[in-house]
Amino acid sequence: MDNPSAFDTCPTIAPFLGYAGVALSIILANTGAAMGTARAGVGIMQSGIKSPDLVWRNLIPIVMAGVNGIYGLITSIVVLGSIAMPAMGGNNRYSLYTGCAHLAAGLCCGLSGLGSGACIGIAGDAAIMACGSYDVESKRSIGRRRGDGKKKSGGGEKLFVAMVLVQVFAGNIALYGLIASIILSQQIFYCGGE
Repeated sequence: MDNPSAFDTCPTIAPFLGYAGVALSIILANTGAAMGTARAGVGIMQSGIKSPDLVWRNLIPIVMAGVNGIYGLITSIVVLGSIAMPAMGGNNRYSLYTGCAHLAAGLCCGLSGLGSGACIGIAGDAAIMACGSYDVESKRSIGRRRGDGKKKSGGGEKLFVAMVLVQVFAGNIALYGLIASIILSQQIFYCGGE
């Protein structure tokens, strides 16, 4: 069977696979963003009780987690723009090959965003709590030594820099998924030579 029919190459189930890729991309990536935001947000609120002056600086994990949802949206828009409508005669032009590629693209971006969001949330929560605890302990020890309770700057900066680096590398996981999904979404074959 060297010459398969158009029904075998472009079955009616093919667009379902493409739309499933669109849905999974945005659902999973936004679930990761929500998980990361929730986990890091709880840490910010708990740390804010002890160190309210660090709340704005500790918002980095929230921003990094939110970017994962944007990656899912980008992939969904790219894939959605490639799903071909049936031809005038009702024949499907969207191939099974393309549908599987678009499903893989959606899963690649969505699952990467889900993992990245979980990583950002867990690491961000721990880093926020560490920065807040360090800030409180340094105020106590400096207050005992100097008697005025003023904090010298620079002590907690090493923890903050480490937090930023961890968040950047955790966010790269989702970025790699976005790049791979864009490459996968370009694997297109339409029936009818179009």
